[in-house]
Amino acid sequence: MSARIWCINLGLVCGFSILISLGFGSTNIGFGDALAGLFGKSSESINTIIHSVRLPRALIAACVGAGLGASGAALQGFTRNPLAAPGLLGFSACAALGAVLALYFNVSQLIMPAAITFTFAGAIAMTVFARRKPGATSLVLAGIGIGALATAITGLVMNLAPNPWALSELVYWLMGSLKNADLSDVMVAVPLTFIGLILLCLSGPALRVLGLGEDTAHSLGISVSKTQLLIVTGCALCIGSGVAVAGAIGFVGLFVPHILRFIVGPDEAWLIPLSALGGATFLVIIDMVIRLTAGPGTPLYLGIVTSLIGVPFFLWLAWRQA
Repeated sequence: MSARIWCINLGLVCGFSILISLGFGSTNIGFGDALAGLFGKSSESINTIIHSVRLPRALIAACVGAGLGASGAALQGFTRNPLAAPGLLGFSACAALGAVLALYFNVSQLIMPAAITFTFAGAIAMTVFARRKPGATSLVLAGIGIGALATAITGLVMNLAPNPWALSELVYWLMGSLKNADLSDVMVAVPLTFIGLILLCLSGPALRVLGLGEDTAHSLGISVSKTQLLIVTGCALCIGSGVAVAGAIGFVGLFVPHILRFIVGPDEAWLIPLSALGGATFLVIIDMVIRLTAGPGTPLYLGIVTSLIGVPFFLWLAWRQA
């Protein structure tokens, strides 16, 4: 099956998953009623539940998953390392630091701007450190260092939390969740993620050539520095907006691109959009499963579930690479 057909099929599965997820929550709604509520043709209570709670949550899940999947595919293609992911290169850690600072100073309305600002600050720092020798190795080393620094500062902020309730708020937020997603989050996160996805997709043809090696790419007229800038900026937009609305969600950008690489091959020009659709579908389905299995007294956090799924895959992948 060609990559184009896979792209169409994944798009249909993603759309169908979003529609199905509208019926599940603390109160299950039949598919027909949920579909009618989507068009405002059901009862007032169902219309409100669909438009104010479940549709924003499903759209944010798809948005965050798409950003994580595409970012992981682009970073793996640029570094030529299947273990590369947004968390490894520090994007998630920088975004989390900005959001944690906003929560620490009790300005929750600034979570989104702070997360995106700190992600871009980390991206700029990575670019500056890697500018002497643009390429995969320099970017990875700079990203690991900046991510470690952001993680350490986040830990310091949590250590200085004024009381246990403030600390618990920070800890729970870092676990990742979509329970507070609303339309205002959708209006901000979706456009930013869409711009980021466009930038990442634009880097696809260059990544296809970079797979032959940086020297070969230079000889064919590919600018490594421009490709690096596209990827860093695209990842900053996708990861910053995603972390701001959903907290820290890990490993999606690691295993979704790798699984799709097994299926469609290592062509990044197709792998990036496919990973975006795959990541969106995966996160919508996982969030739907969480809503079905988590009771009122036992909430499950999305970041914890994705890590439980992703860590064994990461260990297997590391063992296989070794």
